[in-house]
Amino acid sequence: MGLAYVAQRGFHERTLMEMIDPIIKEGSGDNMFAPSRGPNLISLETFIKIACECLAESQDQRPTMKAVVEGLEKALFFQENNTDDPRISLEDIAKATQNFHDDNCIGKGGFGNVYIGKVSKVDGFDTIVAKRLDTRGGQGEKQFRNELQILFNYKHENIIRLLGYCDEKGAKVIVYEYASRGSLDRYLNDTHLTWMKRLNICLDVATALDFLHGGVTTQSTVIHRDIKTENVLLNDEWKAKLADYGLSLISVINKETDYIIDHACGTEGYVDPLYRKSGFLTMESDIYSFGVVLFEILCGRSTFWFRKHEGQFLPSFIKQRFEEGKHNEVVFEAIRAQIVLKALSSFQTIADRCLNDDRENRPTAKEVMEQLKKTLELQENESSVGTSLNLK
Repeated sequence: MGLAYVAQRGFHERTLMEMIDPIIKEGSGDNMFAPSRGPNLISLETFIKIACECLAESQDQRPTMKAVVEGLEKALFFQENNTDDPRISLEDIAKATQNFHDDNCIGKGGFGNVYIGKVSKVDGFDTIVAKRLDTRGGQGEKQFRNELQILFNYKHENIIRLLGYCDEKGAKVIVYEYASRGSLDRYLNDTHLTWMKRLNICLDVATALDFLHGGVTTQSTVIHRDIKTENVLLNDEWKAKLADYGLSLISVINKETDYIIDHACGTEGYVDPLYRKSGFLTMESDIYSFGVVLFEILCGRSTFWFRKHEGQFLPSFIKQRFEEGKHNEVVFEAIRAQIVLKALSSFQTIADRCLNDDRENRPTAKEVMEQLKKTLELQENESSVGTSLNLK
């Protein structure tokens, strides 16, 4: 098929690392990205990105030579200045997490365990979170590289911040900032999570999605592929940060181009039915999953709760209630008195559009973000005149 085809396929499938000339890698020991020899990760990812952009099928999608030169200079800079490659030694991470002790394990993901740790600084300690890849099954390498590439290149206040990584002695660990309140799924039925806090959390996630989908950047589109409340993390101020990019895809093609993959990934109850059925992935698949999250926040219950108690996942339950004209009855009882009618209507309208069976009728992340801003304004303006929702 030719090197260009193989390279493009390897880029999309996250297998390009396997194609690197062994001569480049030899002498770096267990750690392929050793400080003194071999390519460091951020330099290599920068090189690969610009090379794959050169292979775009359409001429107008290929970079100019000026852009190529700038990309290669950036890759060279990262290689020569290792301070820009935030590697952390396995010894330091083990020390911070008490050698990955079970007592420090705060979660388990599809590719390994997540640990909390403490690192010393001048005025005390900082809390960090370390996700260690479980390599015993021989899987997860692509997800590890994939998540690092995205966190290196896509920085935003509503995206979890990368602190460093480790790839040595067979251990692969990603270290993140600590989100003190944990994941959003823990608070769905928390009566202390007010309607205004819920709206702001929704807006934060929509803003992160708009950024990833290319709304405020010239970088390639990122399709998250696993939007769910478990992957929305909260800090002390209830600021939401989207996390877990192991399944995400970076599209080097323009945003109007459809993305085809072999099989659907994600979490049951959130996955776009069209994507699950056909393997046909677009940005609108993220929008569908986000629609599930929006209704979870409004209902105060997870999609899994609805499956257990109603015999169907949340999207089917919501559509049934809308058809019956009972859509206001799904609102979490603890927040009903806080919601004004116009804000509720605005919120439900955009959330319902996200779940549309026809992906072409779903809103963009930017449209969702703008509608949520409008909802917040309606809530703030109307609440002063006492038009809150009071359902029996």
